[in-house]
Amino acid sequence: MIKLIAAAALLAAAGTAFAQATPVGLWKTIDDETKAEKSHVRISEADGVLNGRIEKLLDPKKQDSKCDKCTDSRKDQPVLGMTILEGVKKDGEDNSWSGGTILDPNNGKVYKVRMSPKDGGKALDVRGYIGMPLLGRTQTWLRVE
Repeated sequence: MIKLIAAAALLAAAGTAFAQATPVGLWKTIDDETKAEKSHVRISEADGVLNGRIEKLLDPKKQDSKCDKCTDSRKDQPVLGMTILEGVKKDGEDNSWSGGTILDPNNGKVYKVRMSPKDGGKALDVRGYIGMPLLGRTQTWLRVE
């Protein structure tokens, strides 16, 4: 009986660890240049596709900011609540996700995106790029929940 309980606990722990090794959840974004905490982004999954929206802006002065540099339907829309990550899917068997886009509300540009969880799912490398992944920049986001 004790072996059965131990096996069940091990399976539950493995399932929790696996669930945390995905981009799904709430993330604190960190500016790659200034290292300042910027926002909380909630990444959710529907039918194998990840999308992310800004759930909280951490700078009290930017609560009412709008995406004035956006060139698509998000132009002049509030940054708070905005979907900035769209159409991302898991890459085969490795632990990365790509195929979608990410918006930088500061400059209004939309980039291709590649994401990879790190540190057992406690951090997420988010790389925005144009063309090939070599031409871009990476931010490391930290899991909030």
